[in-house]
Amino acid sequence: MRTAEFSNDPAMRPARERMVERQIARRGIRDPRVLVAMRHVPREAFIAGELREFAYEDSPLPIEAGQTISQPYIVARMIEAARIEPGERVLEVGAGSGYAAAVLGQLAAEVYAIERHPELAALARWRLAAIGANNIEVRTGDGSRGWPEAAPFDAILVAAGGPEVPDILREQLEIGGRLVMPVGDMESQRLLRITRLDADRFETDDLGAVRFVPLIGEGGWHEDEVSGHAPRRAPARTRHAEARPRPESLLELIRRAAEPLPDFDDPAFGALFDRFADAKVVLLGEASHGTSEFYRARAAITKRLIEKHGFTSVAVEADWPDAATIDRYVRHGEPRDDAAPAFRRFPTWMWRNTDVEAFVGWLRAHNADLPAAHRAGFYGLDLYSLEGSMRAVIDYLDTVDRKAAQIARERYGCLTPWQKDPAAYGRMALSDEYKSCEKAVVAMLRDLLGKRLDYVAHDGERFFDAAQNARLVADAERYYRFMYYGSAESWNLRDRHMFETLEHLLQSKGEGAKAVVWAHNSHIGDARHTEMGSVRDELNIGQLCRERFGSDAALIGFGTDRGTVAAASDWDGPMEVKNVLPARADSYERLVHDADVPRCLLDLREKAHIALHAQLTEPRLERFIGVIYRPDTERWSHYAEASLPQQFDAYVWFDETTAVTPLPTRVLEGIDETWPFGL
Repeated sequence: MRTAEFSNDPAMRPARERMVERQIARRGIRDPRVLVAMRHVPREAFIAGELREFAYEDSPLPIEAGQTISQPYIVARMIEAARIEPGERVLEVGAGSGYAAAVLGQLAAEVYAIERHPELAALARWRLAAIGANNIEVRTGDGSRGWPEAAPFDAILVAAGGPEVPDILREQLEIGGRLVMPVGDMESQRLLRITRLDADRFETDDLGAVRFVPLIGEGGWHEDEVSGHAPRRAPARTRHAEARPRPESLLELIRRAAEPLPDFDDPAFGALFDRFADAKVVLLGEASHGTSEFYRARAAITKRLIEKHGFTSVAVEADWPDAATIDRYVRHGEPRDDAAPAFRRFPTWMWRNTDVEAFVGWLRAHNADLPAAHRAGFYGLDLYSLEGSMRAVIDYLDTVDRKAAQIARERYGCLTPWQKDPAAYGRMALSDEYKSCEKAVVAMLRDLLGKRLDYVAHDGERFFDAAQNARLVADAERYYRFMYYGSAESWNLRDRHMFETLEHLLQSKGEGAKAVVWAHNSHIGDARHTEMGSVRDELNIGQLCRERFGSDAALIGFGTDRGTVAAASDWDGPMEVKNVLPARADSYERLVHDADVPRCLLDLREKAHIALHAQLTEPRLERFIGVIYRPDTERWSHYAEASLPQQFDAYVWFDETTAVTPLPTRVLEGIDETWPFGL
């Protein structure tokens, strides 16, 4: 076995080690020789220069000739399944970039790799030579025919899906040899391991569902079938043809389970979600931060839960001080003279848009004739408002305890230089020359809570607001320090803060309090059933709510196939209305699109649709668009693997969606009634 360290870039080694640990070993790859091989082969050496920074992401990446380099886990999974021993001879069909061949070369004595694209074959030879892999031969040809003159092989790996295992490849196996290949239609397959027992007997193991590019050639699919110029053929059954399920069956299950959605203004829209009304917390997601249909659907569902089912809190993925301005408006409080206009921080369109404005107006009107104790409020869960929260704590203490206010000014003073750019504090706090403000902000929170009884006597609601701002400052200080360590901890700290804010909010409302949460799918879906949890050690509000509330938490995701979205190209960049690309063929979104249900609710719970729940549980790709959308890098920047029915209890689908309409951010003369959106 060859174990030389190929990479000349030491910066890549930690990323490669994390890839093996999180993406491969944690998913069940146990063969120590495979793990060692994956640690030693530099994936970045097989990727074009502009994409090398993504080399160790948990996804396939584009390479030359319009092809892809496989996801690292898939490479490891197939190689482990082949059970390669030292001294063996291996055939790889579909060499692509040459990366899998390089890993195989670490395990076997000889590797023969076939690639049908001459450009890729030449590049693979060059890349393999560059890293010193001298036991691998690459040639151009029809891989479905194998390499007869070099046969027999101890193992054959086929990195493309065919309608059946070609007999010619079976015949090139040594007795006892293993062939690993995806078999099925052109969009989904089963990964099979064929073991040759003797001259005429083969044993088949089904290793689970996979999705590979089509195997093109004499023993696979015809070129015109793949390009869509001819109908797909039904492959002839041979003595070795494998049975496989009809691909339409899952689409039929989706069609039968799909409950059409009426217009947003129709009371029947919200009534569809009455099945979740007994929950303590209903979490409503979004597949992007800039899609109008997601906001309008959440508004319709929330109105129903407030009007008919006793929900009194709307908690959103927004900063506490900004949301507090909205809350005073919807609950008919007096505007504060020192209150800044809401939602001025990037991305302004996320909450300062016409759909949110309409919901806020409805909430204010709903509350108008209710006693103060029964009015529904609007609250922020996020922790980015460092400057505003420090100001709010000091302003509050100025009214109830001037001595404590002075102490707060002194303690928060260490953060003052960075309040406009808190990320700069994170960089500075890493320096040995600078002592962090952690002790000061924690002491401020502790002292404030220690005087709870005294302060509550003045004004309980104002104390709760100040205490939450103090918690936010303490958590934000930690967040901006941790974000520079490059670990999952900064994400986890943020979502724990949002969950704990939700808990404090519910506690403040008393026994029986119920809340609706508006946040991105990545926050409200159970992270344990996505790459976030399984690969990156990240948790989120959805997971924490399930762990805390069990079945009293309802997690509802949202999705779309195509349309337009409001998003930026870079952080702090201008908002653009961008076209959303049609969903990938190997995604959940494409699956629902192909079921041809333009607007629907899918109840994903096992008790609602047993067969659908079971078939959808197998992980697929899911699209996540935040405030940044980059269509040109969509596969590796916006898709991740997830198990939809384990991630969500239900899924709300709009096949085509439109961008939100942002509100102006200048002062509007003569329309005070639009406060707090007049600025």
